[in-house]
Amino acid sequence: MSQRARSVFPIAALAVLAGLTFGCKAPSPEQIQASLEVVDLRTQWVAKEYRQWPEPKLVLVPQVKFRVKNLTDKPLKYVNFNAIFKRKLDVENLGDNFLAAVRKNPVPPGGLSEEISLKSNFGVEGRNLDHFKVYPQQLDYVVKIYVQLKGSRHALLGEWKVSGTIDFKEDVPVHQEGKVIGKVPPAKVK
Repeated sequence: MSQRARSVFPIAALAVLAGLTFGCKAPSPEQIQASLEVVDLRTQWVAKEYRQWPEPKLVLVPQVKFRVKNLTDKPLKYVNFNAIFKRKLDVENLGDNFLAAVRKNPVPPGGLSEEISLKSNFGVEGRNLDHFKVYPQQLDYVVKIYVQLKGSRHALLGEWKVSGTIDFKEDVPVHQEGKVIGKVPPAKVK
């Protein structure tokens, strides 16, 4: 291969790559919002950390679960979601969660995706469940869900209030009624 051919080849390869890249236009936020719908959405708080000893501590994080319905006539694949959790009036986020959700199993036209679950990486702290019953305003949060499709920019799907439902049960003391721990019962004589 001549020196001239070696210098022209990379330039030609870049031109072809650029043509392929710019020829595939990413969908607009409006197109994305019109192509799918959030269904079966539910929110709750789940435990991130729990301990009773040496100091009681319970950290709850908000979680959102939902499915998406494909409103297009083509299968949906390569769909990413990002959930942003924050107090209603705050500027700063409590936490977020990014998930590359739809990959191997595309959502068929008119079909529903598998359940998508997004949980915040940060939460609110209390001593136990009773703490959150006394201070329910600590759980006054919203979640914004964004979607990214085929290399597009993130498009807002919507904002929902995070419910005050807590999906967690504290450990209960184990009682051994009628048994004395540490003593062996006498053997029966036959």
